[in-house]
Amino acid sequence: MKPPQTDFLVIGSGIAGLFFSLKVAEHGSVALVTKKQTVESNTNYAQGGIASVFAADDSMQLHRDDTIQAGAGLCHPEIVDIVVHEGPHLVQQLWDLGVDFTQEEEKHLHLGREGGHSRHRIVHARDYTGREVERVLVERARAHPRISVYEDHIAIDLVTEHNLIDRPTLARGQIHCWGAFVLDKTTGEVHPYFARNTIITAGGCGQVYLHTTNPAIATGDGIAMAYRAGADIANMEFIQFHPTTLFHPQARSFLISEAVRGHGAHLVNRSGERFMEKYDSRLELAPRDVVARAIDSELKRRGEESVFLDLRHLDADDVRQSFPSIYKRCREVNIDITRDLVPVVPAAHYTCGGVVSDAHGHTTIHGLMVAGEAAMTGLHGANRLASNSLLEALVFANRAADTALEDTHSEPPVEDIAPWDDTDTYNAEEWVLISHNRREVRTLMWDYVGIVRSDLRLARAKRRIDLLRSEVEDFYKRTRVSERLIQLRNITLLGHLIIESAMRRRESRGLHYTTDYPETDPGMDQADTLLSVFDEIER
Repeated sequence: MKPPQTDFLVIGSGIAGLFFSLKVAEHGSVALVTKKQTVESNTNYAQGGIASVFAADDSMQLHRDDTIQAGAGLCHPEIVDIVVHEGPHLVQQLWDLGVDFTQEEEKHLHLGREGGHSRHRIVHARDYTGREVERVLVERARAHPRISVYEDHIAIDLVTEHNLIDRPTLARGQIHCWGAFVLDKTTGEVHPYFARNTIITAGGCGQVYLHTTNPAIATGDGIAMAYRAGADIANMEFIQFHPTTLFHPQARSFLISEAVRGHGAHLVNRSGERFMEKYDSRLELAPRDVVARAIDSELKRRGEESVFLDLRHLDADDVRQSFPSIYKRCREVNIDITRDLVPVVPAAHYTCGGVVSDAHGHTTIHGLMVAGEAAMTGLHGANRLASNSLLEALVFANRAADTALEDTHSEPPVEDIAPWDDTDTYNAEEWVLISHNRREVRTLMWDYVGIVRSDLRLARAKRRIDLLRSEVEDFYKRTRVSERLIQLRNITLLGHLIIESAMRRRESRGLHYTTDYPETDPGMDQADTLLSVFDEIER
Protein backbone atom coordinates (compact mmCIF):
# COMPACT_ATOMS: atom_id res chain seq x y z
CA MET A 1 0.00 0.00 0.00
CA LYS A 2 1.30 3.43 -0.93
CA PRO A 3 1.41 5.64 2.19
CA PRO A 4 -1.04 8.51 1.99
CA GLN A 5 -0.34 12.16 1.40
CA THR A 6 -3.37 13.93 2.79
CA ASP A 7 -4.73 17.30 3.74
CA PHE A 8 -5.36 16.31 7.37
CA LEU A 9 -3.64 13.59 9.41
CA VAL A 10 -5.53 12.66 12.60
CA ILE A 11 -3.69 10.56 15.20
CA GLY A 12 -6.26 9.00 17.53
CA SER A 13 -9.90 7.97 17.19
CA GLY A 14 -11.68 9.23 20.30
CA ILE A 15 -14.34 11.94 20.32
CA ALA A 16 -11.84 14.70 19.48
CA GLY A 17 -10.30 12.88 16.51
CA LEU A 18 -13.60 11.76 15.05
CA PHE A 19 -15.37 15.10 15.52
CA PHE A 20 -12.42 16.96 13.97
CA SER A 21 -12.34 14.51 11.04
CA LEU A 22 -16.02 14.95 10.27
CA LYS A 23 -15.67 18.74 10.35
CA VAL A 24 -12.64 19.05 8.05
CA ALA A 25 -13.63 16.24 5.68
CA GLU A 26 -16.10 18.60 4.07
CA HIS A 27 -13.10 20.54 2.75
CA GLY A 28 -10.28 18.03 2.22
CA SER A 29 -8.97 14.49 2.55
CA VAL A 30 -8.47 12.95 6.01
CA ALA A 31 -6.27 10.05 7.12
CA LEU A 32 -7.28 8.85 10.59
CA VAL A 33 -4.66 6.62 12.23
CA THR A 34 -5.70 4.45 15.17
CA LYS A 35 -3.67 1.66 16.75
CA LYS A 36 -6.72 -0.43 17.64
CA GLN A 37 -10.22 -0.66 16.30
CA THR A 38 -11.82 2.78 16.03
CA VAL A 39 -14.13 2.09 18.96
CA GLU A 40 -11.23 1.50 21.38
CA SER A 41 -10.46 4.80 23.07
CA ASN A 42 -10.82 6.58 26.39
CA THR A 43 -14.01 8.14 25.01
CA ASN A 44 -15.54 4.69 24.84
CA TYR A 45 -14.96 4.23 28.58
CA ALA A 46 -16.52 7.54 29.63
CA GLN A 47 -19.53 6.54 31.66
CA GLY A 48 -20.67 9.80 33.23
CA GLY A 49 -21.48 12.20 30.42
CA ILE A 50 -20.91 15.70 29.10
CA ALA A 51 -21.25 18.70 31.39
CA SER A 52 -23.19 21.53 29.78
CA VAL A 53 -25.74 24.17 30.71
CA PHE A 54 -29.30 23.19 29.76
CA ALA A 55 -31.29 23.41 33.02
CA ALA A 56 -33.47 26.41 33.81
CA ASP A 57 -31.86 26.84 37.25
CA ASP A 58 -28.32 26.63 35.80
CA SER A 59 -26.16 29.29 34.14
CA MET A 60 -22.88 29.74 32.30
CA GLN A 61 -21.56 31.60 35.31
CA LEU A 62 -22.32 28.71 37.66
CA HIS A 63 -20.61 26.19 35.36
CA ARG A 64 -17.66 28.56 35.07
CA ASP A 65 -17.45 28.97 38.85
CA ASP A 66 -17.63 25.21 39.47
CA THR A 67 -14.87 24.57 36.92
CA ILE A 68 -12.56 27.22 38.35
CA GLN A 69 -13.15 26.11 41.93
CA ALA A 70 -12.26 22.51 41.04
CA GLY A 71 -9.16 23.71 39.15
CA ALA A 72 -7.63 25.12 42.35
CA GLY A 73 -6.27 28.36 40.95
CA LEU A 74 -4.73 27.06 37.72
CA CYS A 75 -7.64 27.26 35.27
CA HIS A 76 -7.22 29.77 32.47
CA PRO A 77 -10.40 31.86 32.85
CA GLU A 78 -10.63 32.82 29.18
CA ILE A 79 -10.49 29.15 28.19
CA VAL A 80 -13.14 28.22 30.75
CA ASP A 81 -15.42 30.89 29.29
CA ILE A 82 -14.94 29.54 25.77
CA VAL A 83 -15.71 25.96 26.73
CA VAL A 84 -18.71 26.74 28.92
CA HIS A 85 -20.33 29.02 26.33
CA GLU A 86 -19.64 26.94 23.21
CA GLY A 87 -20.47 23.60 24.78
CA PRO A 88 -24.29 23.48 24.63
CA HIS A 89 -24.39 24.12 20.87
CA LEU A 90 -21.93 21.29 20.20
CA VAL A 91 -23.78 18.87 22.49
CA GLN A 92 -26.88 19.73 20.47
CA GLN A 93 -24.91 18.85 17.31
CA LEU A 94 -24.18 15.39 18.75
CA TRP A 95 -27.86 14.97 19.52
CA ASP A 96 -28.72 15.99 15.96
CA LEU A 97 -26.18 13.47 14.61
CA GLY A 98 -28.11 10.72 16.37
CA VAL A 99 -26.50 10.26 19.77
CA ASP A 100 -29.19 8.69 21.93
CA PHE A 101 -28.93 10.84 25.03
CA THR A 102 -31.22 9.91 27.91
CA GLN A 103 -34.36 12.05 27.84
CA GLU A 104 -37.23 12.90 30.08
CA GLU A 105 -40.76 13.53 28.89
CA GLU A 106 -41.33 15.96 26.02
CA LYS A 107 -37.86 15.28 24.63
CA HIS A 108 -35.97 17.21 27.27
CA LEU A 109 -32.50 15.97 28.15
CA HIS A 110 -32.21 14.17 31.46
CA LEU A 111 -29.47 15.91 33.44
CA GLY A 112 -27.37 14.14 36.07
CA ARG A 113 -25.14 15.63 38.74
CA GLU A 114 -21.61 14.70 39.76
CA GLY A 115 -19.02 15.76 42.31
CA GLY A 116 -18.05 19.44 42.18
CA HIS A 117 -21.14 20.54 40.24
CA SER A 118 -23.61 22.89 41.91
CA ARG A 119 -26.42 21.99 39.49
CA HIS A 120 -27.72 19.05 37.49
CA ARG A 121 -25.96 19.53 34.12
CA ILE A 122 -24.55 16.15 33.02
CA VAL A 123 -25.96 15.17 29.63
CA HIS A 124 -25.67 11.39 29.39
CA ALA A 125 -26.73 8.18 27.71
CA ARG A 126 -27.45 6.28 30.92
CA ASP A 127 -24.01 5.07 32.09
CA TYR A 128 -22.44 4.40 28.70
CA THR A 129 -22.27 7.93 27.25
CA GLY A 130 -18.81 7.59 25.74
CA ARG A 131 -19.68 4.36 23.98
CA GLU A 132 -22.84 5.89 22.52
CA VAL A 133 -21.05 9.02 21.29
CA GLU A 134 -18.28 6.90 19.81
CA ARG A 135 -20.80 4.64 18.05
CA VAL A 136 -22.43 7.52 16.21
CA LEU A 137 -19.20 9.30 15.29
CA VAL A 138 -17.56 6.09 14.06
CA GLU A 139 -20.56 5.32 11.85
CA ARG A 140 -20.43 8.80 10.37
CA ALA A 141 -16.66 8.67 9.82
CA ARG A 142 -16.76 5.26 8.14
CA ALA A 143 -19.48 6.45 5.79
CA HIS A 144 -17.66 9.65 4.74
CA PRO A 145 -15.96 9.32 1.34
CA ARG A 146 -13.09 11.68 2.27
CA ILE A 147 -12.12 9.96 5.53
CA SER A 148 -9.74 7.00 5.32
CA VAL A 149 -9.47 5.05 8.59
CA TYR A 150 -6.22 3.16 9.18
CA GLU A 151 -6.89 0.65 11.94
CA ASP A 152 -4.08 -1.37 13.54
CA HIS A 153 -1.65 1.45 12.75
CA ILE A 154 0.40 3.20 15.42
CA ALA A 155 2.17 6.53 15.02
CA ILE A 156 5.80 6.40 16.15
CA ASP A 157 7.15 9.93 15.78
CA LEU A 158 6.25 13.15 14.02
CA VAL A 159 7.88 14.11 10.72
CA THR A 160 9.70 17.41 11.24
CA GLU A 161 12.94 19.12 10.19
CA HIS A 162 14.72 16.50 12.30
CA ASN A 163 13.91 14.02 9.52
CA LEU A 164 15.31 16.09 6.66
CA ILE A 165 18.28 14.62 4.85
CA ASP A 166 20.13 17.89 5.44
CA ARG A 167 19.10 18.39 9.05
CA PRO A 168 19.23 22.04 10.20
CA THR A 169 19.94 23.27 13.71
CA LEU A 170 16.64 24.34 15.23
CA ALA A 171 15.47 26.32 18.24
CA ARG A 172 12.17 26.29 20.10
CA GLY A 173 9.35 27.68 17.95
CA GLN A 174 11.12 26.98 14.62
CA ILE A 175 9.86 23.45 14.05
CA HIS A 176 7.33 22.40 11.41
CA CYS A 177 5.31 19.17 11.38
CA TRP A 178 4.54 17.45 8.08
CA GLY A 179 2.91 14.26 9.32
CA ALA A 180 4.13 11.18 11.17
CA PHE A 181 5.98 7.90 10.75
CA VAL A 182 3.41 5.16 11.21
CA LEU A 183 3.80 1.43 11.87
CA ASP A 184 1.38 -0.92 10.11
CA LYS A 185 1.03 -3.58 12.78
CA THR A 186 -0.25 -6.14 10.26
CA THR A 187 2.76 -5.98 7.92
CA GLY A 188 5.40 -4.60 10.29
CA GLU A 189 6.24 -1.86 7.77
CA VAL A 190 6.86 1.77 8.70
CA HIS A 191 5.89 4.58 6.33
CA PRO A 192 5.71 8.36 6.54
CA TYR A 193 2.16 9.67 6.40
CA PHE A 194 2.52 13.18 4.99
CA ALA A 195 0.00 15.93 5.64
CA ARG A 196 -0.30 19.72 5.49
CA ASN A 197 -2.09 19.65 8.86
CA THR A 198 -1.57 17.11 11.66
CA ILE A 199 -3.61 16.86 14.85
CA ILE A 200 -2.85 14.72 17.90
CA THR A 201 -6.01 13.35 19.52
CA ALA A 202 -4.41 10.24 21.00
CA GLY A 203 -5.73 10.53 24.56
CA GLY A 204 -4.01 10.27 27.91
CA CYS A 205 -1.47 8.07 29.67
CA GLY A 206 -3.29 6.04 32.34
CA GLN A 207 -1.20 2.95 31.53
CA VAL A 208 1.80 4.67 33.13
CA TYR A 209 0.22 3.52 36.42
CA LEU A 210 -0.31 0.02 37.74
CA HIS A 211 -4.00 0.61 38.50
CA THR A 212 -5.99 2.57 35.93
CA THR A 213 -9.46 2.89 34.47
CA ASN A 214 -7.95 3.46 31.02
CA PRO A 215 -7.83 0.85 28.24
CA ALA A 216 -4.52 -0.76 27.30
CA ILE A 217 -4.00 1.74 24.46
CA ALA A 218 -3.68 4.76 26.81
CA THR A 219 0.13 4.92 26.79
CA GLY A 220 0.60 8.65 26.20
CA ASP A 221 1.74 8.24 22.59
CA GLY A 222 0.60 11.67 21.42
CA ILE A 223 2.16 13.57 24.32
CA ALA A 224 5.41 11.62 23.96
CA MET A 225 5.67 12.23 20.21
CA ALA A 226 4.99 15.93 20.60
CA TYR A 227 7.57 16.31 23.38
CA ARG A 228 10.29 14.50 21.42
CA ALA A 229 9.57 16.71 18.40
CA GLY A 230 9.96 19.89 20.46
CA ALA A 231 6.44 20.90 21.53
CA ASP A 232 5.95 22.44 24.95
CA ILE A 233 4.31 20.20 27.58
CA ALA A 234 2.67 21.45 30.77
CA ASN A 235 1.17 20.36 34.11
CA MET A 236 1.96 16.66 33.89
CA GLU A 237 2.01 16.43 37.70
CA PHE A 238 -1.79 16.65 37.71
CA ILE A 239 -2.91 13.06 37.17
CA GLN A 240 -6.48 12.55 38.24
CA PHE A 241 -7.16 9.38 40.19
CA HIS A 242 -10.77 8.33 39.92
CA PRO A 243 -11.90 7.65 43.50
CA THR A 244 -14.07 4.63 42.79
CA THR A 245 -12.98 1.74 40.61
CA LEU A 246 -14.10 -1.79 41.27
CA PHE A 247 -11.67 -3.69 43.50
CA HIS A 248 -11.99 -7.36 42.64
CA PRO A 249 -9.40 -10.08 41.86
CA GLN A 250 -11.50 -11.42 38.98
CA ALA A 251 -12.11 -8.11 37.20
CA ARG A 252 -9.98 -5.56 35.36
CA SER A 253 -10.14 -2.14 36.99
CA PHE A 254 -13.64 -1.00 36.16
CA LEU A 255 -14.80 2.54 36.74
CA ILE A 256 -17.83 3.06 38.97
CA SER A 257 -19.10 6.35 37.60
CA GLU A 258 -19.12 9.48 39.71
CA ALA A 259 -22.78 9.70 38.75
CA VAL A 260 -23.43 6.83 41.16
CA ARG A 261 -22.40 9.07 44.07
CA GLY A 262 -24.35 11.89 42.48
CA HIS A 263 -27.36 9.57 42.50
CA GLY A 264 -27.08 9.17 46.26
CA ALA A 265 -24.61 6.35 46.94
CA HIS A 266 -22.60 6.56 50.17
CA LEU A 267 -18.93 5.78 50.76
CA VAL A 268 -18.39 3.54 53.79
CA ASN A 269 -15.48 1.67 55.36
CA ARG A 270 -15.44 -2.04 56.15
CA SER A 271 -17.32 -1.33 59.38
CA GLY A 272 -20.13 0.26 57.39
CA GLU A 273 -19.36 3.78 58.63
CA ARG A 274 -19.60 6.80 56.32
CA PHE A 275 -16.32 8.70 56.51
CA MET A 276 -16.45 11.60 54.02
CA GLU A 277 -17.77 14.00 56.66
CA LYS A 278 -14.28 13.92 58.23
CA TYR A 279 -12.73 15.27 55.04
CA ASP A 280 -15.15 17.63 53.30
CA SER A 281 -18.54 19.22 53.97
CA ARG A 282 -19.70 18.21 50.48
CA LEU A 283 -19.39 14.56 51.52
CA GLU A 284 -19.55 12.16 48.54
CA LEU A 285 -20.09 15.08 46.14
CA ALA A 286 -16.69 16.64 46.84
CA PRO A 287 -14.32 16.93 43.84
CA ARG A 288 -12.43 13.82 42.79
CA ASP A 289 -9.07 14.79 44.24
CA VAL A 290 -10.64 15.32 47.67
CA VAL A 291 -12.52 12.02 47.57
CA ALA A 292 -9.50 10.08 46.26
CA ARG A 293 -7.23 11.41 49.03
CA ALA A 294 -9.92 10.71 51.61
CA ILE A 295 -10.17 7.10 50.49
CA ASP A 296 -6.37 6.78 50.38
CA SER A 297 -6.17 8.16 53.93
CA GLU A 298 -8.93 5.87 55.17
CA LEU A 299 -7.26 2.79 53.68
CA LYS A 300 -3.86 3.63 55.19
CA ARG A 301 -5.36 4.55 58.56
CA ARG A 302 -7.32 1.31 58.83
CA GLY A 303 -4.93 -0.98 56.94
CA GLU A 304 -7.66 -2.16 54.59
CA GLU A 305 -7.59 -2.94 50.87
CA SER A 306 -10.75 -1.13 49.81
CA VAL A 307 -13.65 1.01 50.88
CA PHE A 308 -17.21 0.45 49.66
CA LEU A 309 -19.99 2.16 47.76
CA ASP A 310 -23.35 1.59 49.40
CA LEU A 311 -26.44 1.86 47.18
CA ARG A 312 -28.66 -0.39 49.28
CA HIS A 313 -30.78 2.49 50.56
CA LEU A 314 -31.71 3.54 46.99
CA ASP A 315 -34.62 2.22 44.93
CA ALA A 316 -33.35 -0.98 43.29
CA ASP A 317 -35.32 -0.63 40.05
CA ASP A 318 -34.17 2.96 39.65
CA VAL A 319 -30.53 1.95 40.19
CA ARG A 320 -30.73 -0.84 37.61
CA GLN A 321 -32.38 1.49 35.10
CA SER A 322 -29.97 4.36 35.70
CA PHE A 323 -26.75 2.29 35.68
CA PRO A 324 -27.36 -0.76 33.47
CA SER A 325 -23.74 -1.13 32.36
CA ILE A 326 -22.34 -0.90 35.88
CA TYR A 327 -25.00 -3.25 37.19
CA LYS A 328 -24.20 -5.80 34.47
CA ARG A 329 -20.44 -5.62 34.93
CA CYS A 330 -20.70 -6.04 38.68
CA ARG A 331 -23.10 -8.97 38.33
CA GLU A 332 -20.44 -10.71 36.22
CA VAL A 333 -18.32 -10.93 39.40
CA ASN A 334 -21.31 -11.83 41.61
CA ILE A 335 -21.92 -8.35 43.03
CA ASP A 336 -25.47 -7.04 43.01
CA ILE A 337 -25.09 -3.29 43.50
CA THR A 338 -28.69 -3.00 44.74
CA ARG A 339 -28.06 -5.52 47.56
CA ASP A 340 -24.29 -5.74 48.15
CA LEU A 341 -21.59 -3.32 49.17
CA VAL A 342 -19.35 -2.57 46.16
CA PRO A 343 -15.59 -2.66 46.97
CA VAL A 344 -13.75 0.27 45.38
CA VAL A 345 -10.28 1.86 45.31
CA PRO A 346 -8.84 4.88 43.46
CA ALA A 347 -7.10 4.36 40.11
CA ALA A 348 -5.31 6.59 37.59
CA HIS A 349 -8.02 8.02 35.39
CA TYR A 350 -7.32 11.28 33.57
CA THR A 351 -4.34 13.38 32.47
CA CYS A 352 -4.99 17.07 33.18
CA GLY A 353 -1.67 18.13 31.64
CA GLY A 354 -0.42 17.53 28.14
CA VAL A 355 0.69 19.28 24.98
CA VAL A 356 0.34 23.05 25.39
CA SER A 357 -2.46 24.37 23.20
CA ASP A 358 -3.81 27.83 22.54
CA ALA A 359 -7.50 28.67 22.21
CA HIS A 360 -7.53 27.40 18.63
CA GLY A 361 -5.75 24.05 19.05
CA HIS A 362 -2.30 25.25 17.96
CA THR A 363 0.77 23.75 19.63
CA THR A 364 4.23 25.36 19.66
CA ILE A 365 5.08 23.36 16.50
CA HIS A 366 3.87 24.81 13.21
CA GLY A 367 1.40 22.56 11.42
CA LEU A 368 0.69 20.52 14.56
CA MET A 369 -2.56 20.80 16.49
CA VAL A 370 -3.88 18.96 19.53
CA ALA A 371 -7.27 18.30 21.10
CA GLY A 372 -8.78 16.09 23.77
CA GLU A 373 -7.01 14.52 26.71
CA ALA A 374 -3.57 14.88 25.10
CA ALA A 375 -3.93 18.68 25.22
CA MET A 376 -3.27 21.16 28.00
CA THR A 377 -5.68 23.95 27.12
CA GLY A 378 -5.91 25.48 30.60
CA LEU A 379 -9.49 24.34 31.17
CA HIS A 380 -8.85 21.81 33.94
CA GLY A 381 -6.18 23.58 35.94
CA ALA A 382 -4.99 21.42 38.83
CA ASN A 383 -8.07 19.18 38.84
CA ARG A 384 -10.64 18.34 36.16
CA LEU A 385 -14.27 18.95 37.05
CA ALA A 386 -16.27 15.79 36.39
CA SER A 387 -17.60 15.38 32.82
CA ASN A 388 -15.73 18.42 31.49
CA SER A 389 -13.42 16.15 29.47
CA LEU A 390 -15.75 15.17 26.61
CA LEU A 391 -16.94 18.78 26.57
CA GLU A 392 -13.38 20.07 26.17
CA ALA A 393 -12.71 17.52 23.41
CA LEU A 394 -15.78 18.68 21.48
CA VAL A 395 -15.04 22.39 21.82
CA PHE A 396 -11.38 22.23 20.83
CA ALA A 397 -11.86 19.66 18.08
CA ASN A 398 -14.40 22.06 16.61
CA ARG A 399 -12.10 25.08 17.09
CA ALA A 400 -9.10 23.22 15.69
CA ALA A 401 -11.13 22.25 12.63
CA ASP A 402 -12.12 25.86 11.99
CA THR A 403 -8.50 26.96 12.43
CA ALA A 404 -7.08 24.18 10.23
CA LEU A 405 -9.32 25.25 7.38
CA GLU A 406 -7.96 28.79 7.65
CA ASP A 407 -4.27 27.91 8.10
CA THR A 408 -2.17 27.80 4.95
CA HIS A 409 0.73 25.40 5.41
CA SER A 410 3.10 24.51 2.60
CA GLU A 411 3.19 21.07 1.06
CA PRO A 412 5.47 18.59 2.89
CA PRO A 413 8.99 18.41 1.41
CA VAL A 414 8.49 14.73 0.61
CA GLU A 415 11.65 14.27 -1.45
CA ASP A 416 13.84 15.80 1.26
CA ILE A 417 12.63 13.54 4.11
CA ALA A 418 15.03 10.72 4.99
CA PRO A 419 13.35 7.29 4.69
CA TRP A 420 12.72 5.15 7.74
CA ASP A 421 15.81 3.06 8.49
CA ASP A 422 15.10 -0.31 10.11
CA THR A 423 18.19 -2.18 9.02
CA ASP A 424 19.00 -3.15 12.63
CA THR A 425 17.61 -6.39 13.95
CA TYR A 426 16.69 -7.40 17.48
CA ASN A 427 17.68 -10.32 19.66
CA ALA A 428 14.48 -12.23 20.43
CA GLU A 429 15.85 -13.30 23.81
CA GLU A 430 15.80 -9.68 24.96
CA TRP A 431 12.02 -9.26 24.53
CA VAL A 432 11.61 -10.30 28.14
CA LEU A 433 13.01 -6.86 28.98
CA ILE A 434 9.97 -5.21 27.39
CA SER A 435 7.35 -6.81 29.62
CA HIS A 436 9.57 -6.60 32.72
CA ASN A 437 10.39 -2.92 32.23
CA ARG A 438 6.76 -2.02 31.55
CA ARG A 439 5.68 -3.64 34.83
CA GLU A 440 8.53 -1.91 36.64
CA VAL A 441 7.59 1.54 35.30
CA ARG A 442 3.93 1.11 36.24
CA THR A 443 4.70 -0.23 39.72
CA LEU A 444 7.27 2.50 40.32
CA MET A 445 4.79 5.22 39.38
CA TRP A 446 2.03 3.73 41.52
CA ASP A 447 4.22 3.35 44.60
CA TYR A 448 6.10 6.66 44.47
CA VAL A 449 4.18 9.11 42.26
CA GLY A 450 0.59 8.34 43.17
CA ILE A 451 -2.12 10.12 45.13
CA VAL A 452 0.24 11.25 47.93
CA ARG A 453 3.86 12.20 47.15
CA SER A 454 7.01 13.37 48.95
CA ASP A 455 10.46 14.63 48.03
CA LEU A 456 11.98 11.31 49.05
CA ARG A 457 9.55 9.27 46.96
CA LEU A 458 10.00 11.49 43.93
CA ALA A 459 13.80 11.43 44.18
CA ARG A 460 13.77 7.63 44.31
CA ALA A 461 11.37 7.49 41.37
CA LYS A 462 13.51 9.87 39.31
CA ARG A 463 16.69 7.85 39.79
CA ARG A 464 14.98 4.68 38.66
CA ILE A 465 12.99 6.19 35.78
CA ASP A 466 16.12 7.85 34.37
CA LEU A 467 17.88 4.50 34.29
CA LEU A 468 14.88 2.75 32.73
CA ARG A 469 14.50 5.47 30.14
CA SER A 470 18.16 5.18 29.16
CA GLU A 471 17.87 1.39 28.84
CA VAL A 472 14.73 1.61 26.74
CA GLU A 473 16.13 4.28 24.41
CA ASP A 474 19.25 2.21 23.86
CA PHE A 475 17.15 -0.86 23.09
CA TYR A 476 14.90 1.19 20.79
CA LYS A 477 17.80 2.53 18.71
CA ARG A 478 19.06 -0.94 17.82
CA THR A 479 15.77 -2.78 17.52
CA ARG A 480 13.09 -3.07 14.88
CA VAL A 481 9.99 -1.26 16.15
CA SER A 482 6.89 -3.02 17.39
CA GLU A 483 3.78 -1.83 19.19
CA ARG A 484 5.07 -3.08 22.54
CA LEU A 485 8.39 -1.30 22.16
CA ILE A 486 6.77 1.94 21.00
CA GLN A 487 4.43 1.91 23.99
CA LEU A 488 7.18 1.08 26.48
CA ARG A 489 9.27 3.94 25.12
CA ASN A 490 6.32 6.28 25.53
CA ILE A 491 5.21 5.30 29.04
CA THR A 492 8.82 5.52 30.24
CA LEU A 493 9.06 9.05 28.86
CA LEU A 494 5.67 9.97 30.36
CA GLY A 495 6.83 8.67 33.73
CA HIS A 496 9.85 10.97 33.46
CA LEU A 497 7.66 13.96 32.56
CA ILE A 498 5.24 13.37 35.43
CA ILE A 499 8.07 13.01 37.95
CA GLU A 500 9.93 16.07 36.62
CA SER A 501 6.76 18.16 36.82
CA ALA A 502 5.94 16.92 40.32
CA MET A 503 9.44 17.76 41.57
CA ARG A 504 9.16 21.31 40.25
CA ARG A 505 5.88 22.07 42.04
CA ARG A 506 6.83 22.69 45.66
CA GLU A 507 3.32 23.02 47.01
CA SER A 508 0.15 20.95 47.26
CA ARG A 509 -2.53 21.95 44.79
CA GLY A 510 -5.44 20.04 43.30
CA LEU A 511 -4.34 16.59 42.21
CA HIS A 512 -0.72 17.13 43.31
CA TYR A 513 -0.37 16.50 47.03
CA THR A 514 3.02 16.28 48.71
CA THR A 515 3.65 15.73 52.40
CA ASP A 516 6.72 18.00 52.27
CA TYR A 517 4.69 21.00 51.07
CA PRO A 518 1.14 20.33 52.30
CA GLU A 519 -0.11 23.91 51.80
CA THR A 520 -1.04 25.71 48.61
CA ASP A 521 1.31 28.57 47.73
CA PRO A 522 -0.76 31.60 46.60
CA GLY A 523 2.27 32.80 44.67
CA MET A 524 1.86 29.80 42.37
CA ASP A 525 -1.66 30.76 41.23
CA GLN A 526 -1.82 30.67 37.43
CA ALA A 527 1.70 29.17 37.34
CA ASP A 528 1.79 26.24 34.91
CA THR A 529 4.67 23.75 35.00
CA LEU A 530 6.25 23.96 31.54
CA LEU A 531 8.59 21.29 30.14
CA SER A 532 10.47 21.27 26.84
CA VAL A 533 12.90 18.84 25.27
CA PHE A 534 15.07 21.89 24.49
CA ASP A 535 15.53 22.45 28.22
CA GLU A 536 16.57 18.82 28.58
CA ILE A 537 19.07 19.13 25.74
CA GLU A 538 20.57 22.27 27.25
CA ARG A 539 21.12 20.48 30.57
